[in-house]
Amino acid sequence: MKLWGGRFRNEENSLMEEFNSSLEIDQRLYFEDITGSLAHVKMLVQCEILSSVEGELISDGLKGILADIESSELPIEGDYEDIHSFVEMNLIKRIGDVGKKLHTARSRNDQTAVDTRMYARKKAREMVEVLEAFKQVLKDKAEENPYIMPGYTHLQRAQVVTFKHHLMAYYQMFNRDQKRVQNALELLNENPLGCGALAGTTHSIDRMITTQELGFTKPVDNFMDGVSERDYVLELTSDFSIIMMHLSRMSEELILWCSQEFKFIEIDDAYATGSSIMPQKKNPDAAELIRGKTGKVYGALFSIFTMMKGIPLTYNKDMQEEKESFFYAIDTTLASLKIMTEMIRTLKVNEEKMRASVKQGFLNATELADYLVKAGTPFRDAHSIVGKVVIYCEDHNKGIEDLTLQELQQFSGAIQSDIYEYIDYDSILNKGTKVHLR
Repeated sequence: MKLWGGRFRNEENSLMEEFNSSLEIDQRLYFEDITGSLAHVKMLVQCEILSSVEGELISDGLKGILADIESSELPIEGDYEDIHSFVEMNLIKRIGDVGKKLHTARSRNDQTAVDTRMYARKKAREMVEVLEAFKQVLKDKAEENPYIMPGYTHLQRAQVVTFKHHLMAYYQMFNRDQKRVQNALELLNENPLGCGALAGTTHSIDRMITTQELGFTKPVDNFMDGVSERDYVLELTSDFSIIMMHLSRMSEELILWCSQEFKFIEIDDAYATGSSIMPQKKNPDAAELIRGKTGKVYGALFSIFTMMKGIPLTYNKDMQEEKESFFYAIDTTLASLKIMTEMIRTLKVNEEKMRASVKQGFLNATELADYLVKAGTPFRDAHSIVGKVVIYCEDHNKGIEDLTLQELQQFSGAIQSDIYEYIDYDSILNKGTKVHLR
């Protein structure tokens, strides 16, 4: 069913009709579409373009459609071109010809622009709330597990850190993610209604009425930009891609840490699966799926970039296609955050295994070098001395802290009996800026 058939002599090809329809994708915008239409009708009445009686009839009809959709009495289906056609055609069926006045001083171009902005705003706000909940779980789990563990560079044991500090590194990542989404929210919150197809309208409308009614900060400044820009879609999808990248990095570490080779953590059974052939297996599938879905969110971002890169002003039908990618990115990122939140909440941390791994990695070698520097040895010489100590330890299957004072002094006479307190793994975290690791 079409809103635009007047200038056509021939019927649309059935294949083209199916190819052109976006109802399956944009039906999720029904609430925003009806809410935007209600604000538009209110403005038309206040500007005396519609009578109060007409406005009331149309508004009541729209509210009835909304109620019936949400109660499942009116399924969103049929040969409608899009959600806008679905709503308007059903309105006309219910209230007659007065329903045909709904679209006065409006185009589907500014209609779909306002629907998409409102939906993006709603989901971005939800993303901020989900990120806030996730950050709190990260913080709680970090505080509960202040245990020492190896810190890594190049996936090689490097220096002693704490599980708390490691987890709080992710807290900082997701805190930045939250700020990015909040920034995008501020930028997108402008009202495109009133732009018309691309050049406004000859009707004397008041754009501030719909702006205030729909909770926007201001109307967009330029009509052509208002109907044809999707920067906020790109910005949010970019933000979601960064969130997914951070989730993927965390997933990778969880996958490593729960392996038999590490055993630093145990993932709850609720977020793992087994093998159809190997009874002993417990696979970290939730983390692996997040890692895998990250690539698809990246794909959504570059799909939208590619759609938008060659489009002249103003609206072009290509822009219908960005919604599917955008919606996928939203759904996947929210689902991944919620799954990761519960994985972290239910995570068990193996303090003993992490401490044992610290002892096996010469993670106090840098502190031994620092000790020598404090004793007057140039750092580059101290670095070389400690390198020889590590070789000696490897040859004798010992940790640095296991060497006798006599063994240590054969490498440098600057080493005294206080060395053991200095390179003790727990006391290391009480020195200098390392106190922040606790």
